[in-house]
Amino acid sequence: MGAERASTFKAVAKVALAEPEAVLTKLCDHLAEHGTVSRSRGAARIETVFGTARLEAAERTLLLEAEGDEETNFAYVKLSLAEHILAFAAPDKPAIVWAGDGAAGAPLPYFREMRVVGARNVTPHMRRVTLAGENLARFASGGLHVRLLFPQPGAAPQWPVTGADGRPSWPDESRRPIARVYTIRHIDVAKGEIDIDFVLHEGAETPGASFARHAEPGDVVGMTGPGGGTFGEADWSMLAGDETALPAIGRILERLPATARATVFIEVADAREEQPLPTAASATIRWLHRDGADAGGTTLLAEAVRGVDWPDAGTVFAWAGCEHGAARAIRTYLRGERGLAREQHLVVAYWRLGASGDNARGQD
Repeated sequence: MGAERASTFKAVAKVALAEPEAVLTKLCDHLAEHGTVSRSRGAARIETVFGTARLEAAERTLLLEAEGDEETNFAYVKLSLAEHILAFAAPDKPAIVWAGDGAAGAPLPYFREMRVVGARNVTPHMRRVTLAGENLARFASGGLHVRLLFPQPGAAPQWPVTGADGRPSWPDESRRPIARVYTIRHIDVAKGEIDIDFVLHEGAETPGASFARHAEPGDVVGMTGPGGGTFGEADWSMLAGDETALPAIGRILERLPATARATVFIEVADAREEQPLPTAASATIRWLHRDGADAGGTTLLAEAVRGVDWPDAGTVFAWAGCEHGAARAIRTYLRGERGLAREQHLVVAYWRLGASGDNARGQD
């Protein structure tokens, strides 16, 4: 872009809408949870950790301006605006075409092509794959999760590029990679390597487990991110999850300071699935064994959370990641009976019985 280029990235768009003021209001109400919203008559300014958005409702038109001081953050601002406008304007499908920085067809700045450099089993049903790539510093912060893109079987990799609306533009269905969300278990920026832990599910529609089970050095996978909810700092923390959340719990525990205290519940199939979880914090870890029961078919996690002895003093934060039904029960308890504020907890549905892919993922 040249040595004289300013560090700020900017783009504008005009979106034809039947009710631009209503869409602007929905955007402001939703994004107020993720940033600072300044509202004036028919206009708004939204500031987030990624950058700034300015919106103005005109006659049957919503005027957009996106700005960021870093290429990836800037791309996230455009992506977020487009995704939410399309959702709030449904069933209409307005055209969104950005003019300015971040041209259509350019590589996604938050995409990396990764290659397998090693794989091993941590437990009988948890396999760790080490991936190598370039310029991974950004993936060390900003969220625990990444989206891995698995090439179609037998096909050469075809990766998404930047679309005119700021969202990823994908290859046609026959060449489109299969996307799944995973947690970075460990990252070594200096070496350019990350570890991803895969639960070795059985079944036909398990692209991640199949990839991990057969991974060999040189295999290629795409990666976008990072993203996902962050973990709040507190004097005392409660962590709860099944094996799908185990990589996230392990990474969170590694980051806790020696001054922190934590109570941890982890549901797994049996004792063979337990693994070391190093931490400097004062942590009590309790493993909950299904012992033959189906995953997602117990109330072990919800019951354990309800039985916690909460501290009488100091700040608290509760985190849970598990099957949709368990997540809903835990969320209801934390909000309703414990009365935790939104900033004091994060509950994520990592999967859902009967659903495949990312259809069940979500956070409160």
